[in-house]
Amino acid sequence: MFELNQMSNTPVKAVNIKKIMARYLKYWYLFAIGIFLSLLAAFLYVRYKAVPQYRISSTVLVRDKDKGSTFNGDESLGDLGLLKPSGNIEDQIGILSSSSLMEKVLLELDLIAQYKVDGKIKDIEVYGKNIFFNVKLTEGSQAPGYPEPISIIVQDSTHYLLKDFDRNEGLRTATHQFGDTITTHGGSYQVVRNWADTADKFNQKPVYVSFVDLEQAAVDYSSGMSIEPANDTGSLLAISLLDAIPARGKDIVRTLIEIYADESVKYQNQMAIGTIEIIDERLKTLTGEISDVERDIATYKRQNDLTNVSSDAAVYLQSAQQSNRELEEYQVQIDILNSLDSYLNRTGTNELVPSSLNIQDPTLSGLISQFNQKQLEKKTLLRTTPSDNPLVVNLDRSLSDIRANILENLRNVKNGLVIAQNNVRKNIGRSRAQIAKVPTAESALLSINRDQGIKQELYLYLLQKREEEALSLEAPISNTRIIDTPKASRFPVSPNKMAIYLGSFILGLFVPFAFVFTKNLLVNKIQDREDIEALTKAPILGEIAHSKDEQTLVVSKNNTEAVAELFRLMRFNLKYLTAGRPDKVILITSGNKGEGKTFFTINLAASLALSGKKVIALGFDLRAPKLLNKLNLQSQTGITDFIIDKNNSIKDILVEVPEIRDFHVIGAGPIPPNTGELMLHERIGTLIEELKKTYDYILIDSAPVGKVSDAFALASYVDASIYIVRKNVSGNKELDVLNNIFEEQKLKLPMVVLNDTEAANNYGYK
Repeated sequence: MFELNQMSNTPVKAVNIKKIMARYLKYWYLFAIGIFLSLLAAFLYVRYKAVPQYRISSTVLVRDKDKGSTFNGDESLGDLGLLKPSGNIEDQIGILSSSSLMEKVLLELDLIAQYKVDGKIKDIEVYGKNIFFNVKLTEGSQAPGYPEPISIIVQDSTHYLLKDFDRNEGLRTATHQFGDTITTHGGSYQVVRNWADTADKFNQKPVYVSFVDLEQAAVDYSSGMSIEPANDTGSLLAISLLDAIPARGKDIVRTLIEIYADESVKYQNQMAIGTIEIIDERLKTLTGEISDVERDIATYKRQNDLTNVSSDAAVYLQSAQQSNRELEEYQVQIDILNSLDSYLNRTGTNELVPSSLNIQDPTLSGLISQFNQKQLEKKTLLRTTPSDNPLVVNLDRSLSDIRANILENLRNVKNGLVIAQNNVRKNIGRSRAQIAKVPTAESALLSINRDQGIKQELYLYLLQKREEEALSLEAPISNTRIIDTPKASRFPVSPNKMAIYLGSFILGLFVPFAFVFTKNLLVNKIQDREDIEALTKAPILGEIAHSKDEQTLVVSKNNTEAVAELFRLMRFNLKYLTAGRPDKVILITSGNKGEGKTFFTINLAASLALSGKKVIALGFDLRAPKLLNKLNLQSQTGITDFIIDKNNSIKDILVEVPEIRDFHVIGAGPIPPNTGELMLHERIGTLIEELKKTYDYILIDSAPVGKVSDAFALASYVDASIYIVRKNVSGNKELDVLNNIFEEQKLKLPMVVLNDTEAANNYGYK
């Protein structure tokens, strides 16, 4: 069956699911055996080997102790870099799952020893708390290195019988009291009573005790434990563990959490003690540093004449402003004096002198008043008296003297003001210098004060934290709280019986499938018609079913078995494929011997003869003749005799097949030494031409073309050729020979027959 490829418009062979299934179903017994054995192995494993495992689950809250524990909500010392246990949830998971913590759990529960009792099929492991006694290692001792488990039989409430193996003494048996120390080459231990309610169940029965490697057991339990956050944002941890004994698993999980909590409190206390010691050392240092800073402040103020930088700066600024005002006032008075001087020098003694304004000099004021008074007297006198009057002259002399005194006094006052002005300028310079020093002094003093403030704040903060750590030591609180107590599942979660049986079933199918697949992959033999269609373009004449009959001639008049019916179908196909062409002479060959060409030749000839045709079969396999032997016929002469001796006629070599009318055969005759040359003899053509006159079909059983070229010597005499391929015998490469014949037309009308197939029962009727 073919399908059309839409991309390339070339025929693509469809997958034949039925054919593929048939190749595997023929080995159904292998699949049945594989499924049976795998399911049986799964049953035995689950029943006798696998140990049921229960899931123990618990939920625990792990919170950060530092968070929310401070007085004022500020960061804790852990946030400041002091030693503190980590509150990271991933770190806590790592601590809980550590093997070192698990070792403490195993030692706490005395799980260094495993206990087993006899069962019906296998030994049953029991939990130490469920039997009459427990085995405990002495302090500081390691597990004894026994090669085999020891046996303990309880005799009464105080004695037990011990069977163990000593390296020096060998196997030894002795009675001991509970609590006695048993010393071996590997360590020492004690067997102590355990007053459990279930103890009577194991009385008088041996209990086998084996010591485990503590480190390896801790690693196994830790690796088998699952610890993960119960949510994305909180501090809840979900803990789960698989254990064959639920009570032991619950004790392990509970003890793990308890030891973790105790270790956490101890570690926190150690950190608190260490923190207090660090704080005390730091407080001592800070006390000295604060005293040094206070001395530095006093020294700096003393050296720089400072009491308070802000108030001193205000005084300096006010002094500078006052000096500036005085300087301006002195300058005004000097300007007034300069104006008076200029006025007196310009007007002489004939005009009044202006008032001295704000000049606060009484001498100058008196002289000016006296001068102006004399000037008024002179003006009055001149109204009635001439200028040369002695009185007027005396007045002029007096005015001139007074004027000289005023000028002298002006110079003296002016010099005094200049001196005062210079003093004010000096005061201003000193004030400005003090003001200029204020920022530097203020900055330096501010730095010193800042250092003092930081140290004082840190001192108070450390005092507060020290009190917090002291309180935590007085009332230690664990940061771990069990939310859900450890609980065991009601039914075992491992092994998963359904998964084991399903996996075994799949394995039971896979192994035979892999075997058949590999077998088919490695086999390079022709399996069916589809293989022939895939390897050659030659037409397929038909298939021949496997014959269970030991006789070669299976086609008879009344035989309706599948093989006989297929030969009848082959007869019809031959007429169809050779329609319009001569088909009297048909060559039958194969790629190798043993592929059934002689069997096919005999039965095809019989089928044609039963249809009313005269048929003769020629044994032209001169190297290994089998035609007469397969028919249980005897003849002293044959084809080689006819070729070599011209006196032999066809009648001399002709043999009649008694079972089938009009069916004759001619054997090969004696095996010649030069078969290749004999096949080229002209007498072969004479033989075939004579037989054509008498027979409707001439079937030639020739030698295999894959071995010798004898069949090609007959190519000019045949009308059609049939290439026999046998299932599981003919190799794929033998079809290369057929392809070469088909493509180069070395034989006329080559056709293929698949021999020895499995035919359905509906080919015949019974």
